[in-house]
Amino acid sequence: MRVYSYAKYITFRRLANELCSRLNYLLSCLGYARYTHMPTFIAIEPANFCMLHCPQCPVGIQRKTEEHRALMPQQTWIKAINEAALYAHTIIFHFQGEPLLHPHLPEMIRYAHDHRLFTMLSTNAQLLTPAIAEALIEAGLDRIIVSIDGLTEQTYSHYRVGGNLERALAGMRSLADCKKKKGFGPEIVMQCLYLKSNQHEWSTFIKHYHLFGADKISMKTAQFYEFEHGNPDMPDDSRYSRYKRNIDGSYQLKKKLHNRCYRLWSGCVITTDGTILPCCFDKDHLFPLGNLGTSSIDEIMHSDAAQQFRQRLISNRASISMCSNCI
Repeated sequence: MRVYSYAKYITFRRLANELCSRLNYLLSCLGYARYTHMPTFIAIEPANFCMLHCPQCPVGIQRKTEEHRALMPQQTWIKAINEAALYAHTIIFHFQGEPLLHPHLPEMIRYAHDHRLFTMLSTNAQLLTPAIAEALIEAGLDRIIVSIDGLTEQTYSHYRVGGNLERALAGMRSLADCKKKKGFGPEIVMQCLYLKSNQHEWSTFIKHYHLFGADKISMKTAQFYEFEHGNPDMPDDSRYSRYKRNIDGSYQLKKKLHNRCYRLWSGCVITTDGTILPCCFDKDHLFPLGNLGTSSIDEIMHSDAAQQFRQRLISNRASISMCSNCI
């Protein structure tokens, strides 16, 4: 997203906080776990469940049982936005579940927009009806990512198990049509994972994404939970995989794991129950820093638990399980 897209959301306090976060991150690269700012963005989880069963998603493979399915209550997202608005410039309305399952998502986006926050979300678009599309646009949504991982029902449903391609494409077109009619609306990003199942469609994605109503295409390498022995969904061309094959046939991340991470110094995640996590890669909630129900974002992000976690990362990031599969 270009800098000018954020221009109307920048205040002096937010700009100073952004600069401070970057300075503190640079110090962390030198081995100093200094944190004297606040998150520049927060990710809010409207719903922690989904209607699809994507094979590399903890929600899709049902790591969460039905009794643990939840929607973020109003008091939690209001408190999160109120506190974040003082220093942050962005609210991301997705984490693990499908955000459109929350019946008050447009209201949440409107509340953040009224607090002059840049708003974005990612969706599988199965629930993106014309009415929902209009509600999101009227709420002031700035950016929406629509996951489309195949251009035929066969390639699409190979990964988006339980989903319907035509429904997803219709949802994106509804958004584009409403945006054109009103003369304003969010940037629509069509996102596709690099998979073996859809590799013959990549050129079509890249050349013709605008025909589906998108403003931009994002081709993304796929994450696999069990990658050490390879995965049948890994693309044939290793340039489009985040893993490389070793001489002995095993696989490892291409990218070297350094003892630094800007995301840890720039944002945080708030789950449906108010738990604050250090990063979106903490998909199994293994490293909770605190809970918004009993503390403020300020208190949690400057707590001993948060500081100890940052110190651990810059000392030995490889010892943190969620970092072992990060790009």
